[in-house]
Amino acid sequence: MPPLKVCIIGSGNWGSAISKIIGGNVKKSNRFNPVVNMWVFEELIDGRKLTEIINTEHENVKYLPGQKLPKNVVAVQDVTEAVAGANILVFVLPHQFIGRVCDQLVGHIKQGAFGISLIKGVDEGPEGLKLISDIIRQNLEIEVSVLMGANIAREVAEEKFCETTVGCKNREHGQIFKELMQTPNFRITVVEDCDTVEICGALKNIVAVGAGFCDGLGFGDNTKAAVIRLGLMEMAAFAKLFCKGPVATSTFLESCGVADLITTCYGGRNRKVSEAFVKTGKSIEELENEMLNGQKLQGPQASAEVYKILKQKNILDKFPLFVAVYQICYEGKPVKELITCLQNHPEHI
Repeated sequence: MPPLKVCIIGSGNWGSAISKIIGGNVKKSNRFNPVVNMWVFEELIDGRKLTEIINTEHENVKYLPGQKLPKNVVAVQDVTEAVAGANILVFVLPHQFIGRVCDQLVGHIKQGAFGISLIKGVDEGPEGLKLISDIIRQNLEIEVSVLMGANIAREVAEEKFCETTVGCKNREHGQIFKELMQTPNFRITVVEDCDTVEICGALKNIVAVGAGFCDGLGFGDNTKAAVIRLGLMEMAAFAKLFCKGPVATSTFLESCGVADLITTCYGGRNRKVSEAFVKTGKSIEELENEMLNGQKLQGPQASAEVYKILKQKNILDKFPLFVAVYQICYEGKPVKELITCLQNHPEHI
């Protein structure tokens, strides 16, 4: 078998962090081609192209400053050029852009290629929930796995120990992704409950927005613990309602579930921006522009997509936390009413 060529589609902080791992691992295994293309959305940084900076200084100075990327990770400006000849596609970009990028890639994907999505988000489809992996799968006609976990990008780049979860529908692909991305400090568990893994990655960002509201209001750790617990309840209930296959309760105990939820509710951009939303009175969009250096928030938009789905199914009352987050972000509901949502939350969903 010729070595598998890997392409990373996306180069924000998470894309750059995972490129450190992939770039290091492909050099250690005969299974993979030692050169990794990384598609970079071109930007000018102090008059220089970001691709040029990455390829000469081996650092993404905008999204992951201070971290050297492996020299065998090559920044490519054109996405169709980046994927040329690739057997494995690693999707790691804001979910708002996945449809547009897939449209560009149609007809440029190598026969037999397969992918993995590191994208945390959901979309609204004609039948309700639309997973990002389904968008990729349908548009590009390839098999897609997912990777979700308690993986703050800078900590991964700094090689601090963490766990993550690969959800796959093809067991062989799961093992290939484990070999491609596992390191002593980036521990991977492979499960076949693929849709649940992905839903956890999207919904935990909504809960993190609620946690940020708590911090902004000064409610303390006890209240935040309630948000996390009730949020996990709503995540599990949502998954059981909307996943096509069986939902394993054990998946919520993997890194993609409770671990990612805790990490995101105490760190992460969704929590941070939501706290500022309460303290400054500025809109989510204003704060995103001010605080995130060009990155995108996932939580508020995910809450909007989930709200539409719940409204369509006439079950808004069963998901009071998700609904409150949406209404506070987009409908002017007073943020102090979050506590009312917690006080009146049903014991069971």
